Amino acid sequence: MTINELPGTYHITGSNQDETAVPYKGTLDLSLDANNRILAKWVINNNQKQLGTGFFKDNILVINFNYQGDDAEIYKGVVVYKCITKDVLEGFWSEKHGDPQYLGEERCYRIGTQKEALH
Repeated sequence: MTINELPGTYHITGSNQDETAVPYKGTLDLSLDANNRILAKWVINNNQKQLGTGFFKDNILVINFNYQGDDAEIYKGVVVYKCITKDVLEGFWSEKHGDPQYLGEERCYRIGTQKEALH
């Protein structure tokens, strides 16, 4: 897989980084900048926007992200995706101030594919 196959919009399902593992849904938009770095934008549960930048090597995508919480604080973290195919990403993530005993999880399906239609 090449970095040029990653850009697009993905449907995501995930769970948060805590004991309750609260599920969420949303979208992830991936694009490339002029230097072939990954630009990411998540919209979680139709209201929370997160932004990130990252890099890709050996079918692994790593993105540093940040967002403003409901308390107006800025939260930062990192997500690591394994690129199963050009249409399916499987990952885990952690935030700086999240519960260190847990990892968040996320699955991404490119919108318009058969797998996405199943979720």
